[in-house]
Amino acid sequence: MRNYEVYESKNKHIKAWTKGVPVEPEALKQLQNTASLPFIFNHVAVMPDVHFGMGATIGSVVATKGAVIPAAVGVDIGCGMMAIQLSLNANDLPESLKQVRNEIEKCVPVGFAQHRDNVLDDSQVKVWSKDVRNLVDEHPEIAKMVKDPIAKVMNQSGTLGGGNHFIELCLDENNDVWVMLHSGSRGIGNVIGRHFIEKAKQDMRVHHINLEDTNLSYLSEGTQYFDQYVTWVEWAQKYAAKNREVMMNLVLEVLAKHLPEFGVKKQAINCHHNYISRENHFGSNVIVTRKGAVRARVDDYGIIPGSMGAKSFIVRGLGNEDAFCSCSHGAGRVMSRTKAKKVFSIQDHIEATKGVECRKDTGVIDETPKAYKDIDAVMNAQKDLVEIVHTLKQVVCVKG
Repeated sequence: MRNYEVYESKNKHIKAWTKGVPVEPEALKQLQNTASLPFIFNHVAVMPDVHFGMGATIGSVVATKGAVIPAAVGVDIGCGMMAIQLSLNANDLPESLKQVRNEIEKCVPVGFAQHRDNVLDDSQVKVWSKDVRNLVDEHPEIAKMVKDPIAKVMNQSGTLGGGNHFIELCLDENNDVWVMLHSGSRGIGNVIGRHFIEKAKQDMRVHHINLEDTNLSYLSEGTQYFDQYVTWVEWAQKYAAKNREVMMNLVLEVLAKHLPEFGVKKQAINCHHNYISRENHFGSNVIVTRKGAVRARVDDYGIIPGSMGAKSFIVRGLGNEDAFCSCSHGAGRVMSRTKAKKVFSIQDHIEATKGVECRKDTGVIDETPKAYKDIDAVMNAQKDLVEIVHTLKQVVCVKG
């Protein structure tokens, strides 16, 4: 018995792991627009945290041959998760975690803040500086969008950003302590994403290609911008992964000040959920774009977070080919940020985050747990995609 639902489009069909979870009509329309494009391979796979996005739906896995859709990766290129299990137990944590949260917020810039001084070592600085200089030389208009892009890349490394990005201390089912964080390629990834989405739109105008949604504009393989996009999106993915590593080290330095000597009990899991990958599926070499989805091949480890007051999961992939070996990247929004701010009160948020040392002010109402889908329903809908290895519950949450 299949665990997915099937929807039709003008071209390929859609397989959606959405049983028991809501799907907005706007999101389904986006998925049908995507599946109707002529270069879509086999079908579009949809994860249970699916929701409306810019052009391509968040929570979608799109395999293509001969073209790539920059909006199917999005503008937070390489956004993803990192988690490590520490040799600490709940009993090792201080009674009050407020100071720990405050010091993490001082050590890791959040929101629009960035480091005043570079936190990368000299060899990394040279590599990133050269790469960003090449990017600006190839695309001088990028310099108009980012003031001093090299300095921006250096100083934003090891920073959290805003929105749904976070740093958490969590306890698993055995009360072991985990550090988990969520961030991407920061401002430079955003600029790269927006730049190539616009280049794709220009290509559509030049070739008189009319689309249902211009945000689904694509770059054809073999063209100048296709090759440049693939090069720079892969660079941004590496930068995003390094950004998470740098942040993790900064958080561990904070913990070392407050807690007894500890080590890493489980090696770090560092996985993207907005990215491009060359893979083989159903006997064909294809380009896979995951926007709000994690690769879940057999024995791949992944991270599926809930929200500020909900459970999160460390999972192991089951290699389901129908889903292009993927799983959800989280719970997925059930309402927009604007609506959440109108619907929920501070008291609602305080109640929903009881027991979590975190911000409890109007600035994070849009991230309150009830603005997201029920994480248990999301996990149940994808039980043939991953198996749960650890169940985590946060005790500290730092938000941008």
